[in-house]
Amino acid sequence: MPDQTASPPKLSAQWRKTVFGAVILTLLVTVWYGVAQTLSRQYLGVAPGRGAWGHDLLAHLLLAGLLFAMARNTLRFALTTIVLLSAFAFANAMKIAVLGAPIMPDDFLAARNLFLLLEGWQLWASIAIIALPVGLFAWMFAWRQPRAWAALAAVLVVGAQVGAHAQALEQYLDQRFGDWVWNQRGNFEARGLPIHLLQESARNLARRGSPPDVLNVAMALQTLGERPPNPFMRTALPSITQRNLHVIVLESFWDPKPLKSARFSADPIDPAFRKLWAATGQSRALSPVFGGYTANAEFEVLCGFPVTQDAVFFEGRLRRDVPCLPGHLAAAGYRTHASHPNAASFWNRVNAYRRIGFEHYWSERDFEMDDVNREFLSDESLYRQVLERLGPALDGQEPVFNYVLTYFGHLDYPLNERRPKIIEAPGGRDYAEAYANTVYYKSRELMAFLKTLRGRDPHALIVVFGDHLPFLGMNHANYTDSGLLAENRAEFTDEMFRTLVATPLIVIDGKHGPLKLGDMPLYQVPALILDLLGDSRDSLLTMTFTPANTTRIRPLPGITLQSFGKKVSTCRASDSDPAGCTASSAWLDAITTLQNDLFSGHQYALQKSAPAGDPITTTALEDDLESMPSVQD
Repeated sequence: MPDQTASPPKLSAQWRKTVFGAVILTLLVTVWYGVAQTLSRQYLGVAPGRGAWGHDLLAHLLLAGLLFAMARNTLRFALTTIVLLSAFAFANAMKIAVLGAPIMPDDFLAARNLFLLLEGWQLWASIAIIALPVGLFAWMFAWRQPRAWAALAAVLVVGAQVGAHAQALEQYLDQRFGDWVWNQRGNFEARGLPIHLLQESARNLARRGSPPDVLNVAMALQTLGERPPNPFMRTALPSITQRNLHVIVLESFWDPKPLKSARFSADPIDPAFRKLWAATGQSRALSPVFGGYTANAEFEVLCGFPVTQDAVFFEGRLRRDVPCLPGHLAAAGYRTHASHPNAASFWNRVNAYRRIGFEHYWSERDFEMDDVNREFLSDESLYRQVLERLGPALDGQEPVFNYVLTYFGHLDYPLNERRPKIIEAPGGRDYAEAYANTVYYKSRELMAFLKTLRGRDPHALIVVFGDHLPFLGMNHANYTDSGLLAENRAEFTDEMFRTLVATPLIVIDGKHGPLKLGDMPLYQVPALILDLLGDSRDSLLTMTFTPANTTRIRPLPGITLQSFGKKVSTCRASDSDPAGCTASSAWLDAITTLQNDLFSGHQYALQKSAPAGDPITTTALEDDLESMPSVQD
């Protein structure tokens, strides 16, 4: 007769094994969580808020539970889980400490650019950060166990459901955890990393709907209405029908003089630059970014639309061929050249430059690396080589658009033996002294080039600006020492937000000299360029234009600056927003609609006529506009 008592002990043993695994999992993750957050807070100043500890720990336990179900044994699970969770936690903390914002879904798409920027041990360390967790996961995974594949299938099903119900999930999570768009660090502190990534992934997926239809585009155009004339409008010079345009984008270029606490031994900026900048009334460019993401500043100054999301526009949002400034000028007979001595594909520049109309793109492989500060070609060498290439064309029959993006000035501000340290900063910390010496040489090499360029091309229109402020220590360290910024954006004043994005701007209108422009958002520079060139052709570059004697609007992710002279206010989508925020919001909604239409949609806003059989025509747009009530009604 079969033994009826054999099965229960087996079930009991299996139950004990499951309970033991759950206890080990809980203890392991809980101890790791406490240690990781303590280290992150102590050394990087970053950690979830106390109100988030409960649900953040629970989210980590759920992730660990899935990994446990896939694991071959407890030891492999423990090692893999610690490495995976630590990699995400500390990468996120580093990004917050450097750029002020946590990891976002778009960062995973842009991560490949990191490998193009780094070299040596930094490159290998970055590769290891990715390769090690992947290798450990493969080592941990129970390839022959059905439960492992079932757990993996569950993850894929959940991922598919997130994509299918992204909008509903976004709304639920926003109601449960809130959404502080202009302060993503605050979002992380309230949510914890797993929930933050889930919430922002749902938001990202929800946004990837259909592009604007013709009616929405017509409504956006009506909202913008007629644009007043630009007070800087000039006719072409009598003896010149078309003149050359030079746009010089200076990597991380900013005036460090306000860093009073650093106590610089001398002014880092070249006196000649100070004199030229003073002639502009110390005009400033208002950039869309801080500390990085140069490509967003580029997009604005080349295409005339503001970047409003914490993602690189060139990477995933420029999907159509668009007549931006290079393409617009090329149609008028300009030869268009872009120069940047970095890896050609960094920030997707090969495709982006082609789409917006550049004929030639000279990248790292096209320059002789004869004067490098570590891997960064010096500005002096870059300017010289560009001028050697373009020299004959400057006197030719066809006008030239010469666009130069410098490379020297990147972290961690290295110098070579030709550039010894000149400036000392006894009161500075972290990067203040290194940056001061970098800008010492950048400003002098720029002024030497401008002297040569203006002598060679006296009638040219020259635009010079810094792409963004430099990184000067974790959590804005050197800025906070001098009271320029706070550690956390939740504590920023309105003036701090303007300080965060304001860099020197110089526009030299040929022999008319430098212009006084005040604080100008970068996306409005293309319209100014066309006016100064006397180019009155229809263009998307003028869609965002606002006259100089009105409030300048600087959209940032989740917040809008309203700047008028020395006065500045911010719109933060709160009940306490100042006057004008409603109008700014309506304007920005219209601009966003047109941006989506032009750069990734059907481009209805560009349409003048349509082929036979195309249902979308200019008449259709006009009919839509006439049938809608006025925005004043």
